[in-house]
Amino acid sequence: MRAPAIIIRMGFSKRKLEQILCFILLVWMSCACSNLGATQTAVPTEIETAETGWYDIYFTRPDDKQAASYRGGPDEPLAKAIEEAHLSVDVAAHQLNLWSLRDALLAAARRGVTVRMVVESDFMDEPEIGQLKAAGIPVLGDRRESTMHNKFVIIDRVEVWTGSLNFTVSDVYRNNNNLIRIRSAPMAANYTAEFNEMFEQDLFGDKTLPQTPYPSVTINNTQIEIYFSPDDGTAAEIIRHIQGARESIHFLAFSFTSDDIASAMLAKAAEGVSVAGVFESSQVGSNIGGEFVLMREAGLDVRLDGNPRNMHHKVIIIDEGTVITGSYNFSANAEKRNDENTLVIHDPAIAAQFMAEFARIFQEAQVNQ
Repeated sequence: MRAPAIIIRMGFSKRKLEQILCFILLVWMSCACSNLGATQTAVPTEIETAETGWYDIYFTRPDDKQAASYRGGPDEPLAKAIEEAHLSVDVAAHQLNLWSLRDALLAAARRGVTVRMVVESDFMDEPEIGQLKAAGIPVLGDRRESTMHNKFVIIDRVEVWTGSLNFTVSDVYRNNNNLIRIRSAPMAANYTAEFNEMFEQDLFGDKTLPQTPYPSVTINNTQIEIYFSPDDGTAAEIIRHIQGARESIHFLAFSFTSDDIASAMLAKAAEGVSVAGVFESSQVGSNIGGEFVLMREAGLDVRLDGNPRNMHHKVIIIDEGTVITGSYNFSANAEKRNDENTLVIHDPAIAAQFMAEFARIFQEAQVNQ
């Protein structure tokens, strides 16, 4: 009982002491979880969740009746995680207008959690962003013509939330998206380094530096590769994995204009690898240099999506064992200009979740096309 009193005399408040002790416990749990087997737990079926000891996966369900009420989406578990933060929450958001996340961030700041935010400057005037700033939360815009396209949250520097999901009403309740939560201190260190590069060093786009602390992280025997654009040469890494495909390549693409990635897929198809994909229909109609027609004419089973809103995924699944996902559209802007993040996850169980999402959207595309 004497040690806490000594710490308090050194200048720590009781609240800060509690936060420090909780942070130590969180780091210990993050390290320990790599030695734990994955355990399946009951989850709300409305948000289609796969839970294990170190990751959670969420897919939006815009066709679900509950989506019309703006309830039951992936924003809810993310808001809950922010509400449970003890020390820090860092947010890199292309756009944010969800009241659930606004309220969670405001509440975290009020109870003494350090909250920081980087946002695409085009959306700095959102009312929700203004309310965060008015509460004293520091928000930095990228102030560039190119796009700060990241979508990630780091909580207590021991867990990361990322995927294709913008933190908006449309992306959570109208568009098809994915969001993955990963509990890992090394993973969080990677994203914190990228966040600090933007927030503290004011480096965006082609000014960013290749300084990821742990480019490859292994959690519970699952290897995860981490890439940030435009400094890490993400397209070359995606192509490398495509070239290693032996049986199948499945993809869901909001925007697909990369000739190099398409050529790699076509080459594997010519070798006998099964290639199938779904394109966001509005982008096929508006993009210059899109790959849909090229692939269709080459005989690949590619389809236009059936969502009247947007199929916003940026996903490639290789041999039903490796998943590529994140904010990175398969485009030159994502590769050379925008701030993006990409994960390559080598795990058949995680790939199975994404394959189920692919199958659902692929079937919708077949029915509605």
